[in-house]
Amino acid sequence: MVEAQEKVQKPASKEKKRYYRKNVDFFKLIEKIKLWPSRNGTLHGIRSMKITGNTAEIVTHCNERFIIRNSKNSRAARWLRNKWFFHVCPGCKIPQWKLEKYSATYLNQFWGSSL
Repeated sequence: MVEAQEKVQKPASKEKKRYYRKNVDFFKLIEKIKLWPSRNGTLHGIRSMKITGNTAEIVTHCNERFIIRNSKNSRAARWLRNKWFFHVCPGCKIPQWKLEKYSATYLNQFWGSSL
């Protein structure tokens, strides 16, 4: 009986920190995170991604299509690394747990998974 009470009294653990390499292939990072910041600062959820050479076509959950290039120095790459966005797309309906997981993800040059 005491064990059951102890389980109830324990606080919920914080979101686990995740570390990824900063200089990993940009397309692999996007496939892993499944989020895309558009030019106006809206964060979209990715439904599918089709890679063709140095470019890729992203289809979001709100049926928007983006043609992106494989560039680690692009605006979107910087925004993903620094977690900059103004608001979340209401059409994509990104769940709260995914946003918490994204905010707990760190990109480091010398430490983390190389995907």
